[in-house]
Amino acid sequence: GDFCPICTQPIPLPMEDHSVVNACCMKGICKGCAMAALKRDMNDCPFCRSPFPDNDVDMLAMIKARVGKKDPVAIDYLAHKYFHGELGLQKDMQKANELWAEAAELGLIDALYSLGLMYETGKGVKQDMMKAVEIYEKAAMFGHVQSRHNLGYYEGQRGNHDRAVRHFLIS
Repeated sequence: GDFCPICTQPIPLPMEDHSVVNACCMKGICKGCAMAALKRDMNDCPFCRSPFPDNDVDMLAMIKARVGKKDPVAIDYLAHKYFHGELGLQKDMQKANELWAEAAELGLIDALYSLGLMYETGKGVKQDMMKAVEIYEKAAMFGHVQSRHNLGYYEGQRGNHDRAVRHFLIS
């Protein structure tokens, strides 16, 4: 996991269930800090104090501004929006793949994991388990827990139970 930049507490996995990402600064904060800000009637970002966007168009503009500055977290966030067809964007798996590749190139290991999932499931790209494993291995070497877990599952399916157990223990 990661740590909340406000309270410095660890954010449990899966992080998307225990944190929120604000489009203005692309900082993920724990839901506790988000709730505390709301309780204090703060109607702006608890991290950077920018006002929250009023609609999807404004949010998309904020995200694209961060993407223009080569922010890997913003690129990853936009890729997810294209992948799921959110914020008024047309669902575009190819664009999501390109964005995740760019974010991964900029060093974001979550983007590597997303690329691995695309190759594992065949969503948006030709299904290629060997390519997925290669990407998961790269992400796991940088400490990505879910990639390591997926490698354990893959090794277990292949009958390499000793390797699977090692992957699971590390994850």
